[in-house]
Parts: sequence; C-alpha cells; structure tokens
Amino acid sequence: MSVLDDLREAREAYERREWVAAYDALSGLEAVDLTPDDFVALANAAYLLGRRNDVIQSLQRAYQEYLDRDDVPGAARAAYWLVATLWGGGEVAVGNGWLARAQRLLDEYDGDIVERGYLQERVTFGHVMKGEFGDAVAAAPLVTEYGRRFGDPDLLAMGLHVEGRMTIFSGRVSEGLRLLDEAMISVIAGEVSPIYSGVIYCSAIEAVQQISDLDRAGQWTHALTAWCDGQPGLVAYTGQCAVHRGQLMRLHGAFDDALQELQRAIRRYADAGGSAAVGEAYYEQGEVLRLRGSHDDAEAAYDRAAEHGHATQPGRALLWLARGRRDAALSAVERLLAERQDPVHRSQVLAAAVEVMVDAGRAEDAAPLAAQLSELGTEFDCTALQAAGAHAMALVALARAEPEAALLAGRRCTDAWSSLDAPYEVARGRVLIGRALRLLGDERSAVAELCAARDGFAALGASPAARAADDLVGDTAVPAGLSPREVEVLRLVAAGRSNPQIAVELVLSEKTVARHLSNIFAKLDVGSRTAAAAFAYEHDLA
Repeated sequence: MSVLDDLREAREAYERREWVAAYDALSGLEAVDLTPDDFVALANAAYLLGRRNDVIQSLQRAYQEYLDRDDVPGAARAAYWLVATLWGGGEVAVGNGWLARAQRLLDEYDGDIVERGYLQERVTFGHVMKGEFGDAVAAAPLVTEYGRRFGDPDLLAMGLHVEGRMTIFSGRVSEGLRLLDEAMISVIAGEVSPIYSGVIYCSAIEAVQQISDLDRAGQWTHALTAWCDGQPGLVAYTGQCAVHRGQLMRLHGAFDDALQELQRAIRRYADAGGSAAVGEAYYEQGEVLRLRGSHDDAEAAYDRAAEHGHATQPGRALLWLARGRRDAALSAVERLLAERQDPVHRSQVLAAAVEVMVDAGRAEDAAPLAAQLSELGTEFDCTALQAAGAHAMALVALARAEPEAALLAGRRCTDAWSSLDAPYEVARGRVLIGRALRLLGDERSAVAELCAARDGFAALGASPAARAADDLVGDTAVPAGLSPREVEVLRLVAAGRSNPQIAVELVLSEKTVARHLSNIFAKLDVGSRTAAAAFAYEHDLA
C-alpha cells in the first residue's frame, strides 16, 4: 500500500472513532507524511487512549507545522489543547506559558475568529482554578457567545456547560441547570466532538451530584456509560464513568457492586497515566465502607483520598462519630460550616452537621441548619436534598421531644428516598418514624417500623445501622412506652438530679430535658418528680 492509502485508512479509522486503529496507523507513519491536522488527530486519539506524552508531542508538532504554513488560527487551536492537557496533568506553569503564547499570536492577528472564544474558555477555567469565581461568572457567557456567533458546536456546548456551572455556584440553580441541559442535549445528540463530549459528560454529572440532583446524575451516567461503551479501546473518561456508576450503586444499596466498580475506576485512572480525580474514587470507597461498619478500611480509604488531594469531609466526621470520637466530629463540622458559605458547597455538609450536633446534644444549634437544608432542597428543586432536609428536621424534632413534627418530617423523608430507590436512606427514615411513634405512645406501630428498618439495613450489609435499629426494637420491654432517652432522664430524676444537672450529664439543653420530663409525666400519668421516681424504682429502672 502507498503512503496515501495508509493515510486514508488512518483518517477513516479516526472518523469511525476506532481510536486504537487510528492511533496505530497515524503513529506508524513518518512524521513528514502527516499534515498538521493529522498531528491533531493523532493527539486526540492518544488522549482518548490515555497516552498523555504522545498527546503533548503531537500537539507541539502540530503547533509548529501550522506556524510554518502561516496558519495562525490552527496554531492557536493547537496551543489551546496543549494548555488544556498540561493543566489537566498538573503542569500549570507550563500550560500558562502556552496560553500566553497563544494569546500573543491572536493579539497580532487581524480579525475576529472563533479561536479567540476557545482561549476565552481557558481564561474562564483559569479563574476557576484560582478560586476567582466572580471573574469566572463574568467571563463564561463570552465563551457561549463566541460559540453561537461562529456556529461552533464544540465551543457552544463548552460555553453553555461552563456558564451553567458558574450560574449554579452563583446560587441560580434552576437557571444553571437549564444551561447544563442545553449543553447535554448537544452532546447526547452527537453534535459535539469526542473530547469535548467526555469533558462535558463528566463535568455535568459532577455538577448535579454537588447539588444532590440524583435523578439527572443517574440519567446522564447511563448516557455516559453507553457513550463510552460505543468506542472500543477508550480509556479517557472511563475512570470518571466508573466512579459515577459506583455512586449510583451505593445510592441503590448495591454496596458490593459499588466497591468493585470504584476499584475498577481506580485501575482505569492508573491506565490513563494517573489523575488527581482518583481521590474521589477513594472517598466514595470510604463512604461505602463506613456504612458497612468496616471502620479501619474506611479510614484508610479516606487517607488515600487525601493523598490525592480530595477532601475527606464530611464523610470522615461521620466516621469519627460512629467510632465515638464526638469532639473530633463536632470540630470538623463546625469548621466546614465556617468555610462553606455558598449554597452549593454548604448543601453538601448541612446534613452531616445536623447529625453530629444532635448527637452532641446541641439540637438548638442544629435546628437552623436543618431549616436551611430544607430551604435549599426547595430552592434547588432536588428530591434528594429535600429528603435530606426532612431527615434533618426529624432528627431535631426528636431531640426536642416533638414527636408530631418528627413523624411528619420522617414520612416526607422516607417517601422522597423511596422515589429515588435509595434503600439505606429509606431504612434511616423508618427509624425516625419508629422513634416518633414510640414517643406518641403507639408502641406496636413503632416496633413494626423499627423492625422493617433493621431488616432493611441487614439486607444491605449495613451492620452498624442494623444493630442500632435492633437495640431500639429491644426497648419494647420498657414500660409505658418510654424511649431510651426518656429512660435515661427518668433514672437521673430518680437519683435526685435537677434539670440543669441532667442537661450537663446527658449533653442536652435544659429546654430539651424539660420536654423529656413533660413527656415522661404524661406517659406515666404522674404529676411530680417524686411520683416519677417511685415508678422508676417499682419497675427496676433506677
């Protein structure tokens, strides 16, 4: 075969998205036989196969070949891809040098061309990397405008996607989601080239997960999986795809499958030459292991996540709480609340903060946080966030001995999680319902809910939660339908403790102690501390 025949076959394989064949064919030809566009195609195929060094070398060659042909737009486009690749690999300074070179080329070039929009996309992302979100919000619409004006589907989709993410972080969640939806329509319809498609898929899924829009996350993860499966040999994006699948498996209670899928993600990141994003896979592993009660393994997974630069909170705080390290957990969530002030990042920590604070006897401090989480769920219009808000409200209501409010919130929580097929969260909601029913004196219904929760946890392999629910079921022998906390309060009353002393000993507010005591009096049908203490002695509770 002639060189021209080999080139034709290589280019046809590239157009068919047969990345291995395209890479092998193009890399097997002499460099002198390749055009600048061929070098770009080789770089793209190498990128999709996880061959980062080949990407950089091919793009550098393309840049020089474009310059030799006085093709300034082509050279600027090659430089743009070098910036993206270098930044993605952590070589920010080198990438900045290529960005400056590309900007100088276009400054010296007459005419408004679409490549200026591409460089604007990198400038916008640079603001994000430096935490300059105000500048990024202002810059993002310019990218979209270039894409529309020049009819460039790749740039338009990237602009919409970046603008959508910045709009969400600005607190305009519904508007931001509309922009992301528009970008995703172009991707799913096949209007966007492969690398941009992969970037937008993974970034958009990350965006909706950050606001707990699990319905969108599920739909888009399934679409990303099909997209990856349709390109044999693809390595890029498969790590992120596996992480997203693992997250959905955890949501749906398939813990073993989730751990396997997350381990697969870690291997795929390694195949792609490594990535800081592997930290997310380790964090997700930690979350599954924590729920299963494998605390040492969960701690190790969080450690690995931290090594790769991924935040380990609030998962680690909840692990500390499970291990009895209440003070450490409380310090962590207080710090997170101080740091995370924007609505998106704050929505990710409020549920954990409420759980830790209620456990520490600080229900009054947790109450406004639970209310804020509920408000964000409504504002974001995300079912999972609404469910988390209802769970938080129920926890606070139980701590305040307000069973009617707890029951209503618990049922909202359970219904919402049921609609998302989230069995672990449904079981947690049933525990809240059972506790509320017990406070209301409906012991038979309470036990039914608690038994269902216990069995649900056990089926998932969530041992700590199953044991805790079983302990609550075991309280049926307590007379008068007293809750475990009420028994603790009654014992201290019988021992002669005052309300302030009980509050200190049980780490509760005096107001909460008074509520518990009022409930105890009602359930025992007594009107004094002396009569309540007598009941405790008569029933071996003192």
